Amino acid sequence: MMINEEIRDSEVRVIDSDGSQLGIMSTNDALEAANKRNLDLVKISPQANPPVCKIMDYGKYRFELAKKEKENRKNQKVVNLKEVRLSPSIDNHDFETKLKNACKFLKNGDKVKVSVRFRGREIHHASIGEEILKRFAEGAEEFGTVDKKAKLEGKNMAITISPKN
Repeated sequence: MMINEEIRDSEVRVIDSDGSQLGIMSTNDALEAANKRNLDLVKISPQANPPVCKIMDYGKYRFELAKKEKENRKNQKVVNLKEVRLSPSIDNHDFETKLKNACKFLKNGDKVKVSVRFRGREIHHASIGEEILKRFAEGAEEFGTVDKKAKLEGKNMAITISPKN
């Protein structure tokens, strides 16, 4: 934004600090009006004909913008993707432990990618991995919903589970 002496236009439309229009005047007259009020002349719409300038406290304006930006950043929620790896020959207790961890991640608002890794000849029994993932999805049903269905990608089969709101 251009302020005070940076404004090079011969005529500008001026808006007062309270929002009322002062009309079209020369840039020098507008600067004088701003100086009388101990405020800055800020060009807010350079494309208009003539350009629109507003009399305001520019430092205060920038501070308010920074404050709003900081507040917006604070309210943002960052969603992480956590991964849980299983194998086709996983034991029941190990399965329950991995499921409990995944539910904890979902409660915290993170997405969970659950993958089954096949080694060697296990790839010929992809249906076992599909059943494990289906059982995992049913176990985590209370905390999340399945985004991506089970899909075989190379030696891995994976699903993605998003947290419920």
